Amino acid sequence: MFMSISPESLTHHMNHAIAEIQPSDILAFNAEIANIPGIIRLTLGEPDFNTPEHVKQAAIRSIENNESHYAPSNGTPALRQAAANFLATKYDLHYDPANEIIVTAGATEGIYTALTSILNPGDEVLIPTPIFPLYIAVAKVNGAVPVFMDTSADGFVLTPEKLKATLAAHPKTKAVVLNFPSNPTGVTYRAADLKALAAVLADQSIFVLSDEIYSELTYGATHVSIAQYLPNQTILLNGVSKSHAMTGWRIGLMCAPKAITAQLGKIHQFTITSTTTNAQAAAAEALANGLDDGQQMKQKYQARRDYLVAALDQIGFKSAKPEGAFYLFSKIPAGLPQDSMAFCRELAHEARVALIPGSSFGPGGEGYVRISYAASLADLKTAVERMTTYVAAKGLTKE
Repeated sequence: MFMSISPESLTHHMNHAIAEIQPSDILAFNAEIANIPGIIRLTLGEPDFNTPEHVKQAAIRSIENNESHYAPSNGTPALRQAAANFLATKYDLHYDPANEIIVTAGATEGIYTALTSILNPGDEVLIPTPIFPLYIAVAKVNGAVPVFMDTSADGFVLTPEKLKATLAAHPKTKAVVLNFPSNPTGVTYRAADLKALAAVLADQSIFVLSDEIYSELTYGATHVSIAQYLPNQTILLNGVSKSHAMTGWRIGLMCAPKAITAQLGKIHQFTITSTTTNAQAAAAEALANGLDDGQQMKQKYQARRDYLVAALDQIGFKSAKPEGAFYLFSKIPAGLPQDSMAFCRELAHEARVALIPGSSFGPGGEGYVRISYAASLADLKTAVERMTTYVAAKGLTKE
């Protein structure tokens, strides 16, 4: 064997931006506590329901029909048409399935493709926090600079005043990221909120990357997309992962005006070629014939949310107003460790309940925990019982 340089030394010749990126805190912590006997994990954002039967049968038929070849890069015509109909029916959004919709490998690939397509080194990306950290990592990989807008003092909603002030201070802004209903807070934006943000952005040459993957899990008011108010600037992300309990199928949707989609399609094409053909058949069935599949799941999520908000309030955990998704973002009570990672480790080992540290979600997240209620009501009740015992052992009572 020839003498060769070490793999470790070769890492110094890789994309320099990778050195600034840390592995996901969320996945790392979930793995760290996974082997604690009997632990209840309220950590990952994945529906605990199964994919609807009619959707699974569509995939089976696709396999039996030997639909095992490459699909068109931007997605099968059937799925793009079903997606166009779904978005029009549900949210009054109108995209041409021929050239304004791309089927992605989950919303995750949509985030990567969109940001890679629009960012140049040195561009700035405005990101309201706390937020799912993927947007931050992808921006950095592309040599862009994430600019954080801490929303914790504003009910975890980006205000037009804060957006305007941040834009004034950052003239290199290329894009603004929105995610609503929000991971991790469960907070969402109403029509008036979106109109106010749109008014700030309407005369700016700035993209809006709007991740609305939890749109079908909105409680109370009907979900409204910012694409209604900024159709020419918005790159909209959605999909079937949360609405139809299809996380493992990896089917997302990326929608934008024709001229923008033509450019997005280049990165998409050279990143994944196309998504899995029979998974697209399943997603087409979900969107065409399962418009309201998510509603039964949503009712159960809402019942869990209502139980959890009230039960946790009794032991001092105050939550942001959760109007969507399946998360609570709760303040760690005074008297308990305010370092959220230290608190979550202690809770996992002493109470056998796993939550995600708020610090994983950027500025404004420290001192909070994210609690996923994509778990059975029985598990949630057991988790609350254990947390109640833990809090009592610390000598704390409700204020």
